[in-house]
Amino acid sequence: MCAKAQGIGEVVNVRMTALQKQVPAIGEIRTIGAMMAIEFTDPQTQQPLQDVTKAVIAKAQENGLILLSCGVKANVIRLLPPLTIESEVLAEGLDKLEAIILDVAK
Repeated sequence: MCAKAQGIGEVVNVRMTALQKQVPAIGEIRTIGAMMAIEFTDPQTQQPLQDVTKAVIAKAQENGLILLSCGVKANVIRLLPPLTIESEVLAEGLDKLEAIILDVAK
């Protein structure tokens, strides 16, 4: 199970790190196993972007993705794909998430 979690985490980390280079509002990406946090901050001031976080979550729900907001400043999205997820389903979910973040936060 630990190896599966690590593998999922690596796939998600590669995709989200590449996205971070395109979206300045992604301030930090943190991972542990399959769990990941994406923090949205203003690239100039480093202030939390709660509105962006809320918009990403709302649009994700419209597109069938369930995301959680977390963090003291409510500017972090937490992802935790199930360990039983098939690689095609994970890729589909990440495709949707990337498109949503590009639309909302870029």
